[in-house]
Amino acid sequence: MSKNKPNIIFILSDDQGAWAMGCAGNQEIITPNLDRLAAEGIRFDNFFCASPVCSPARASLLTGRIPSQHGVHDWLRDDNKEQEDIEYLAGQTAYTDVLAREGYVCGLSGKWHVGRSSVSQKSFTHWFAHKSGGGPYYNAPFYKEGQLIYESGYVTDVITDDAISFIKEYAGKQSFYLHVGYTAPHSPWVNNHPKEYTKIYEDCSFLSCPMEEKHPDHIYLTEEVMKDLKANQIGYYAAVTAMDQNIGRILDELDRLGIREDTLILFSSDNGFSCGHHGFWGKGNGTFPINMYESSVKVPFIASQPGIIPQGKVNTSLVSAYDFMPTLLEYAGAEDRFTDLPGRSFLPAMMGQPFIQSESIVVLDEYGPNRMIRGTRYKFIKRYPYGPNELYDLEKDPGERYNLLLSEDGETAKIKNKLNYELEQWFLNYVNPEIDGAKEAVYGSGQINLAGVWSKGKASHSCDDYIKEKLQKTHCKDEKRME
Repeated sequence: MSKNKPNIIFILSDDQGAWAMGCAGNQEIITPNLDRLAAEGIRFDNFFCASPVCSPARASLLTGRIPSQHGVHDWLRDDNKEQEDIEYLAGQTAYTDVLAREGYVCGLSGKWHVGRSSVSQKSFTHWFAHKSGGGPYYNAPFYKEGQLIYESGYVTDVITDDAISFIKEYAGKQSFYLHVGYTAPHSPWVNNHPKEYTKIYEDCSFLSCPMEEKHPDHIYLTEEVMKDLKANQIGYYAAVTAMDQNIGRILDELDRLGIREDTLILFSSDNGFSCGHHGFWGKGNGTFPINMYESSVKVPFIASQPGIIPQGKVNTSLVSAYDFMPTLLEYAGAEDRFTDLPGRSFLPAMMGQPFIQSESIVVLDEYGPNRMIRGTRYKFIKRYPYGPNELYDLEKDPGERYNLLLSEDGETAKIKNKLNYELEQWFLNYVNPEIDGAKEAVYGSGQINLAGVWSKGKASHSCDDYIKEKLQKTHCKDEKRME
């Protein structure tokens, strides 16, 4: 490590699948700056979000806690002021709190979406926060100095402008942490992006995201996309390329200021995304019941600091978003150690040092009453309380096409029982029973209040009409399956 504490820039995209980068093998999408970042650092090929939807995934990155510890179980709605003003992470320590104690000045430029975006939280002194979780790419709502404003420019450019302004203010004066939260490539995709980016993809075949036969459990987003599939494909790819161009602006500014080698740059996404993979568009809540497909739970992760982190490396270790906080704090030389966190530092892997993982290593995900345990070969998905559950052999079936539980034999039962035991034991160790996601009525339609007993008896989750209709046709209303 360098003698002085490195500056840290964490760039977090929104709804970007791990597959949606040139450096990840996608030959159609144009991401020269992400590819450059990967060439100048290390890319992790098996990095998993803690929950395959925005708000809980972001809260886990920030706090190192799983959703059943921090209480954010679905994307957060702000349909009214009462919902908007809930500070979901009040009283919980974030890594930015630790960094601030270590002398860092912390800035936020862009998406927050873990509650009460109107006020600065978690030791951020610079606060330019998007009001919501998504929205238009022009005239987007932001909170700046406590005031709600609407930025007329293209939102990806606006966020970058603010980020560069922060960098200029503190470069060479004080070690800084900057969180750059892009809303790209979140919907909407059609007629929302500059033509300089959309025209690039007008003749693209989109073989890298073919629209497969519709998934039987797809929900409304897929129906909307299919009204003009090509326009949505163009919009998604254009949003990524526009973001990549702006990441290039940040890299160029660091070079111009002469601080690139003093700065750790991290890039990831909150959750994965399917653009036709498995026959639907969306993430974990792109289907009902909620899914845990690889395209939903795997996200990009790149780390780069020239002279410190080895260049041009790809690491295949299984690591999770709940490992991010201990890794980042160790890199920054922070003294704080949190024994109640589920994650472990993967700094040796990030530094290109030996990081041996046994065959028994697993990562775990949750989205309300839907949980996953994923090892190097098998993935088991458990839906509380009645299923349907799934088991995949990722070695023989990397596309997750065949659920082994559909024709369960003796060997399959042994594998399922082992994974089920490990899953139950792991969550038993870390779940706060007051806000246990397995007991939450999470439908993927948004969270409207604190979870569990923290809600003080008020409704905590939303269920829209589309999902209610789905419920009438699924296992949740099937009395035979509930016996």
